[in-house]
Amino acid sequence: MELRGAFPEEFRSQLDLLMRLRRDVRRFRSDPVEEAVLMRCLSAIQLAPSVGLSEPWRILRVESETARASALKNFEAANAQALTGYSGEKAERYAELKLSGMRDAPVQLAVYCDDETTQGHGLGAATMPEMRRYSVVTAITLFWLALRAEGLGLGWVSVLDPQQLNRDLNAPKGWQLIGYFCIGYPERLSDTPELEETGWESRMADLPLETR
Repeated sequence: MELRGAFPEEFRSQLDLLMRLRRDVRRFRSDPVEEAVLMRCLSAIQLAPSVGLSEPWRILRVESETARASALKNFEAANAQALTGYSGEKAERYAELKLSGMRDAPVQLAVYCDDETTQGHGLGAATMPEMRRYSVVTAITLFWLALRAEGLGLGWVSVLDPQQLNRDLNAPKGWQLIGYFCIGYPERLSDTPELEETGWESRMADLPLETR
């Protein structure tokens, strides 16, 4: 493979479009995801940078009815609790939000960080151990973009009790939950975040950037 510096403008335009259409998906079609396509997207994770080359990402496929029901119950309880933190119009708007595609997404994954891994020999993590978790988030971002390039969408479910999910999925000790992910074909494509479309929040007009 030829190594190159800057990519052509056409490629850069397509990359920009890919990032714009990445979006957090909560509404999925029921179409199954081919295993070969999923594996191709998951392989992008191994291209991600990791502190000390520790590769701390760990993935649990959530497939059984029992495991999925437990995860959904977890979300519903956490979502109900989160609602109590709002009042008035904000509470009404929160109650209308769709914050999970867990009932419909054909593929569901729990992604963890192995904080106790010996791979990488602690390089770069002695002063900032959270770098391992940041590495996993970076890997998820590459996976997310690979999915979008295949026409798939990903929804990141963060309204959960992580300790309860760990127990329900029998996650190994030392693994820290980074996120629960719903994957499938989205009902529609958009370059606008759903939370912005619903009026929950607006994106910043400018990037916060200061000089010291």
